[in-house]
Amino acid sequence: MAEDSKATAYQEAMDALSSLITKRSRADKSNNGDRFELIFDYIKMLDLEESISKMKVIHVAGTKGKGSTCTFTESILRNCGFHTGLFTSPHLIDVRERFRLNGVEICEEKYISYFWWCFDRLKEKTNEDIPMPSYFRFLALLAFKIFSAEQVDVAILEVGLGGKYDATNAVEAPVVCGISSLGYDHMEILGNTLGEIAGEKAGIFKHGVPAFTVPQPDEAMNVLKEKASQLDVPLQVIPPLNANLLNGLKLGLEGEHQYVNAGLAVALCSSWLQRTGRPEASHLEQTDSLPEQFIKGLTTASLQGRAQIVPDRCFDADNYGDLVFYLDGAHSPESLEVCGKWFSQQVLSYQPQDKSSHEFVSKHLNERVRKQTTQILLFNCMSVRDPQVLLPRLMESCANHGVRFKKALFVPNTSVYFKVGPHSVPPTEVDFSWQFALQKIWENIMHSNKGGDDKTTDVFSEDLKDDSEMCVRSGETSAVFSSLPLAIKWLRDTVQQNRSVRFQVLVTGSLHLVGDALKLIKK
Repeated sequence: MAEDSKATAYQEAMDALSSLITKRSRADKSNNGDRFELIFDYIKMLDLEESISKMKVIHVAGTKGKGSTCTFTESILRNCGFHTGLFTSPHLIDVRERFRLNGVEICEEKYISYFWWCFDRLKEKTNEDIPMPSYFRFLALLAFKIFSAEQVDVAILEVGLGGKYDATNAVEAPVVCGISSLGYDHMEILGNTLGEIAGEKAGIFKHGVPAFTVPQPDEAMNVLKEKASQLDVPLQVIPPLNANLLNGLKLGLEGEHQYVNAGLAVALCSSWLQRTGRPEASHLEQTDSLPEQFIKGLTTASLQGRAQIVPDRCFDADNYGDLVFYLDGAHSPESLEVCGKWFSQQVLSYQPQDKSSHEFVSKHLNERVRKQTTQILLFNCMSVRDPQVLLPRLMESCANHGVRFKKALFVPNTSVYFKVGPHSVPPTEVDFSWQFALQKIWENIMHSNKGGDDKTTDVFSEDLKDDSEMCVRSGETSAVFSSLPLAIKWLRDTVQQNRSVRFQVLVTGSLHLVGDALKLIKK
């Protein structure tokens, strides 16, 4: 297929997928499952009942760390020699990231083929009573089709939202279930207490199917145990992985919290191997060592947009490293606290762990003595989140480790909720009221904490005051930009003009923002 027609075919599939996005927000006040039972009608229409019932599924829910847990789990089982399918959400740059076969996102040709196979059949068979599935439900159905057609040995499914009414919960007989760390997120849908949230997540438990979780707050743990006992689910609480088991190596995903997710992944894989009668399970009884394949899986796992360090490639060799982006899709109070700690440790030691960055680190370590490093925050979050909780947690976490932001930049996301694909563009008329609200909260915190550096040099303030085209509103320690590309352009221009400055930019608050930033930085 010629490049142009290939791109057109892919964009046509993206446009069709975009037509399924019906809500501008997932914040549906009444979480009654939005007619959850329809998922089974769709499965019947696609003739997938038998395939799904035979699928060897590992099903994972949770507030924080479920994506990382799934990533570790897939990497371990792939290194054990199994043909793996991994379904995660959201995607950062391309929707195909959600569907991974043997650790690699599905290729365009296969994606297009499976997409139309599902879309056309559903279009033909749906009606007023059973309308076309919503966006996420369609993607889950597509995952079932892909994993069935590709005959994977194991399908690892990350819950999209909640658990009980999530489209992935159409799997009625998983091999094993996992619940990662629970916290406050999506409360507008899942409930206002940890108990209510835990109840939604425990909706993935199936009668008699073993489940594993990590240490949880008592309120959440009590609900998980109660739900497990109602369904005769053997529920085990798994401690964080002992770092000594890695034989001196480091986990592939950065941050101390990843040892919690890695411990859960090891338990899920061990249970899956035992319950599917694999010979590899025979040497898992020892607790003082891990099989070589497990170690390799844990230490080579990778996940975009989580604790990821990307030096900007717009600079020549002499100034490479003057602008470095630290990207983390943290968007809950707890994960932002962890993110702040990770960012602080990285900038203080100035040793980026991104595997592609080692050469840049060794070459430029000596230069940091000559250049003043400056920390900048680039932030946005969904309007259903509470920035009055998120921003202080992040700022306190950084301050506790000796890092203070010189400036915070607030931007609307580039990607839009009603369009998917490489050519999706934001609307021309953008409402900045949310970004202004974030800016006001930030400025208030900075004044009350006196957390800002008083010497907000000319590098920042003067540049922005007169530049209304780029900057919609400039504050004492913050700025609202009309778009993410303009914020990044300003960062690049400022570094170019001030060779004595090195910018370390933390991009966080939203996985969508991180994905948008990665698209621009990697261009």
